[in-house]
Amino acid sequence: MTQPQIGEFTHAESIVVAAPPARVYDVVSDVTRTGEWSPVCTGCTWDEGDGPRLGAHFTGRNEVPGRVWETRSEVVAADPGRAFAWEVNGGFVRWGYELEPDGEGTRLTETWDFREMGREFFRQKYGADGEQQIAERVAAARSGIPATLAAIKRVVEG
Repeated sequence: MTQPQIGEFTHAESIVVAAPPARVYDVVSDVTRTGEWSPVCTGCTWDEGDGPRLGAHFTGRNEVPGRVWETRSEVVAADPGRAFAWEVNGGFVRWGYELEPDGEGTRLTETWDFREMGREFFRQKYGADGEQQIAERVAAARSGIPATLAAIKRVVEG
């Protein structure tokens, strides 16, 4: 893995996967497989008739000890072999994958951006505990991204 790029509310890390970008893209853009690699998201379902295309919508199911919740996401980037990204709950958070050739394989970068509107939602929803809830989401993304990338590598190369 490469050195992480860390901002206060952003994070990105990369890994090289021994497969061509088109194959890696086919895996990461199939949100129905997310449960195979995510430490939090146990699965996603496309809205009826949708798939990995710009403007498509899907619902994700997330689980951590003591808590289960769903999110609604919209695909905001769908460039086969290059980029796949989505925004959660109307833009609270943006998650994405960037792909670029790396020798015989693909440098896969996962990105995360916890936007101000999402942080403000947490402040309003949790009141005095809002900043702690935000800090927990930041920590989860920073630990989850390298775990996710390693798992995607195993899935694609396996």
